[in-house]
Amino acid sequence: MKQGLIKFLAVSLILCGGISTIATFPLVAPPPVNAQDEDTNIRVYKQASPAVVSIQSRIGNGSGSIIDPKGLVLTNAHVVRGSTTVNVILSDKRQFRGVVIASSRNPDLAMIRLEGVTTNLPTIQIASSSGIQVGQRAFAIGNPFGRFAGTLTTGIISRIDSDRKLLQTDAALNPGNSGGPLLNSRAELVGVNTAIFTTSSVNSGIGLAIEADTVKQFIAAARQGTIANNPTPAIASPNVLNLDGNAIASVLTASDNTLPDGSYYKTYQFQGKAGQSLVIEMRGNGIDPYLVLFDATGRKIAEDDDGGGGKNARIAVTLPSTGKYTLYANSYEVGQTGSFTIAGRLSNNFTSQSPIESTDDRRIILQKNGILGTQSRVFARDGSLFDAFSFNGRAGQVVQIELVSSDFHPYLVLFAPDSRVLQENNGLPSRKNASMTLELPFTGTYRTIVNAFDPNGKGAYKLIVKQVR
Repeated sequence: MKQGLIKFLAVSLILCGGISTIATFPLVAPPPVNAQDEDTNIRVYKQASPAVVSIQSRIGNGSGSIIDPKGLVLTNAHVVRGSTTVNVILSDKRQFRGVVIASSRNPDLAMIRLEGVTTNLPTIQIASSSGIQVGQRAFAIGNPFGRFAGTLTTGIISRIDSDRKLLQTDAALNPGNSGGPLLNSRAELVGVNTAIFTTSSVNSGIGLAIEADTVKQFIAAARQGTIANNPTPAIASPNVLNLDGNAIASVLTASDNTLPDGSYYKTYQFQGKAGQSLVIEMRGNGIDPYLVLFDATGRKIAEDDDGGGGKNARIAVTLPSTGKYTLYANSYEVGQTGSFTIAGRLSNNFTSQSPIESTDDRRIILQKNGILGTQSRVFARDGSLFDAFSFNGRAGQVVQIELVSSDFHPYLVLFAPDSRVLQENNGLPSRKNASMTLELPFTGTYRTIVNAFDPNGKGAYKLIVKQVR
């Protein structure tokens, strides 16, 4: 065995360097394992991993930490954005319905309350930021790519960004790690993993976590009720939104009012009638549009981030009551400024410029011609492309959903208003058509996902949601 390896090294040297003479190298034994480091890794994992959870929302997967034995879970806001409920899976495989009770985009944190908890759950303690130093060991536990729950990676604190209240680490973080804990050698949370910096699609060894003191401040505010999942900021000089399909041009500036997370917004109001179906779209230039719609009582009716294709926002809803509705035109990223257009139209009065094609078939609820491509989003679990669209349905309504493509093998998923997966279709055996017919169980906003069965699938598609009865 030893002679074979030396021969391989010699041949490799000749092939790589063009050297005519054969050189051999003595075999060097690997460095001894540091038993103390190994014991620390094992101890931290055993102590912390039972309190690390996997989170499934309608937009993907993430991780979280149980911080209260009665079932409070800490995660990133971007993991649960657009969701009021999520599915939470514990390390022992138990699953709970989680209600998002607080969310903030700055810092990027959210709080989830687990329903049906009957026993005390394991928890993770939170350290103080004052004791964190560059060079100290760091441990990350999470669910990378939504497929490898309970994964431990190790590294150090590489940098402390005191201005942005972030910790930089070289512990490997990947999509799906978001919201999980960054730990010290005492298995205490020193940060919440929130992002990786990379110039490609792979981990580049620069991960970012929200520091512990900021996390503590968020938790205290969430418990006091000063951070809500459905904030209703004060209305200052709202603009009138006519539901005639004509786009209104506007600009978010640093002089605009801000939401509790610090992001700028403009307000619009319109008079609506119970049973009216309408679509509101916001298209940005230099901003990532975000729309939130409230009724006259201040109750949130709908919200959307990327439903309009690319980073554009789109709300499709049937109004539940007659009265004055308020719309907040916002940016997903805190501090973004730039121009945008906003337009509202009744669903039976679409123009040719609308992304929903006009049709004489009154049974059609949603019709979309689109392209899976560079403007689409990516599922963390397998790297496949997807677009998401919303439509309003009522309990007992029977709908047929059809996704057709000649360019890729379609995969269709339907989410209920409570974010549960209602039905999936894998496009077999045709590989060109995925469809489903079902009776809707609830009244509310449903979300359908246009996806490719093959992670490399992309191209044109047509999506139709039609009422059967």
